[in-house]
Formats: sequence, structure tokens, C-alpha cells
Amino acid sequence: MAKRLFDLLLAALGLLLLAPLLLLIALWIRLDSRGPVLFLQERVGRFGRPFFIHKFRTMRVDAPALGPQITIGADARITRAGRLLRASKLDELPQLWDVLRGAMSLVGPRPEVPRYVALYPPKLREIVLSVRPGITDPASLSFRNESELLAAAADPEREYVEVVMPTKLRLAAAYVRRASLRTDLRVILATLGALRRH
Repeated sequence: MAKRLFDLLLAALGLLLLAPLLLLIALWIRLDSRGPVLFLQERVGRFGRPFFIHKFRTMRVDAPALGPQITIGADARITRAGRLLRASKLDELPQLWDVLRGAMSLVGPRPEVPRYVALYPPKLREIVLSVRPGITDPASLSFRNESELLAAAADPEREYVEVVMPTKLRLAAAYVRRASLRTDLRVILATLGALRRH
């Protein structure tokens, strides 16, 4: 209950304070490339329930037909505006709305697409999906350069499934086991610190 109240207060405050920035980003996306401002994608949420995550669109509208669901290095599908939005993580800001509506939390395991969740080991799946997914978590901080790591692999998809995803799952499960408002605050501060260093 305390975590949900914490999420509601911070998400509402964030949307209110960031409203001018959100509008400027939306305008920039519309001027930069053809297509909608927001990108919606099905992800797997708490208890395995599917939901649609909201992000600012950073790729061409035909991106799903042109490549894999993971982003690899300097992906040619990414728009000019999208490169900066991704690098600064500003594309994730619309997820504050997902927090308000109860589909996500500020801190929690990052939600995956159904295709990859189907590959989760049953024990880890049960743990990771027992809480609301989050905008940030320890695994996200550890893999801020994920697309560059995958770009350096001979087979990026295989590298993600066999190396990156299992490591992220272990970190996510470790977070769930010790989750508290204190740990959430630490993750939020670490995330803000990482963004400032960028």
C-alpha cells in the first residue's frame, strides 16, 4: 500500500512538473518523422497479465517489419529525434502514465514482450512477475549500454536470450526479494545520477 501511494504521488508530480517538456518532445517527434507521437507495445505485467506500455516513438513507423524486437547498436530504424530521446531515456517518460493507471511502478523489474517471457525459467518467472513492472530497476542500471553490447555480439538475438536476459532476470529476482521503499529510493537516485552523468 505504501509503495503504491509513493508511486501515485511521484508519478502525478512528475507528469505535472514535466508537462511542458512532454509537449515539446511530442512536437519534436511530429516534426521529425512521419507517424504517431507515442509508441504502444504489448508487455507482460504483474501475474503475467498483458498490458500496453507507453513510450515516445523513437523509430520509424514500419520498424517492426524491418527488424527484431531488440534494439542493436546504431539501429537504422531509429529516427533523428529518437537517438537523443533514447540516449537520455526521455522516451520512457510516458510510462509515468502507466504508473498512474496501475500497470507499472516507478521501480520494479522491466516488463518484457511475451515472446521473451515465454523463455523465463518457471521459478524466476514466478518471482519476477509477482510485482508490478517498473520504469527503472537495478538491471536497467547495469545494462544501460545494452544495445552496444548486443551490437558487438556475433548473434545479438542469441546473446540477449542466453546471456543478457538471464543476468537481468537474476538481478530482477534479487530486487523483488529485498524490495522496500528504501531500496526504491536508492534505485531512483541511482537512475537520476546515471542520467546526469550522461
